[in-house]
Amino acid sequence: MIIFMSNPQQPRRQRRLDRIFDSAPAYYLTLCTEGRKRVLANDVVMERVRGFVDESVQRYGVYVDCLGLMPDHAHMIVTIDPTSNTTLGKWIKAFKAVVARREFKWQAGYFDHVLRSAESRSEKWDYIRMNPVRAGLVSDANEWTYAQWFNRFDGSEL
Repeated sequence: MIIFMSNPQQPRRQRRLDRIFDSAPAYYLTLCTEGRKRVLANDVVMERVRGFVDESVQRYGVYVDCLGLMPDHAHMIVTIDPTSNTTLGKWIKAFKAVVARREFKWQAGYFDHVLRSAESRSEKWDYIRMNPVRAGLVSDANEWTYAQWFNRFDGSEL
């Protein structure tokens, strides 16, 4: 029997899958700025995000269902068209480049979670929507202008 020992000095990383066996996988994502620098929740960055979202369906086959920008991190729910040639990793790399425009850096990697039900998607959207309230940035989620739900078919805001 062979036993593999990991080096305690090196954290183990899970290998990301290129494809999930689902007709159109939806992902809950969290992306953080490097050093948790507070640069995201502003009109300029939101405009860049919106521009990327507007082109994302045609260019990458990725639908942004909803997003929320916090000062130092972003949450999104995205769905990848199964006929798309892109991967989640390639799309996130492009997103980070377009949004940051070399004015700030993103933390390496990202957190992703496959959503397997409408209930899970609803729970994650509620989490995204209420995040600014929990952080004490606003008293009512409707006051936060850096969160949006999009129409999957044409990218318009709902």
